[in-house]
Amino acid sequence: GEIFGILRQMLETFESNLSAAQKEELANQKAYEELKAAKEEEIAAGQAQADTKTGELADTDEKNAQAKVDVEDTKASLSADEQFLMMLKEKCAMTDKEWEERQKTRQLEMEAVSQALAVLSSDDAHDLFTRTFN
Repeated sequence: GEIFGILRQMLETFESNLSAAQKEELANQKAYEELKAAKEEEIAAGQAQADTKTGELADTDEKNAQAKVDVEDTKASLSADEQFLMMLKEKCAMTDKEWEERQKTRQLEMEAVSQALAVLSSDDAHDLFTRTFN
């Protein structure tokens, strides 16, 4: 009797311990599944962020390459513009020189015409014309 009582008590203790251990195992398994799902979401979010950053890096690299091409084009254009400016300055200097020469020539022509008019309109020239035509 006493041995059966002890064995029954041990059986009840084992069964209650088994039930508690099974409940604890279920709770732990549920917590693990939730943690696993949360970590998988974090991994997916991290992977998406990495993909986004990779795309942004590719865009930035492409923009950088285009900017370098633009800089080279701008430098070439600047060089061509500077050469054009130098040629234009030379041409302007020559034109200014030619203008000055034309101005001097015109001034001399005007002085010569004034002197010719003075000679032609003088009294001596008038007398000569009168004697020639009469």
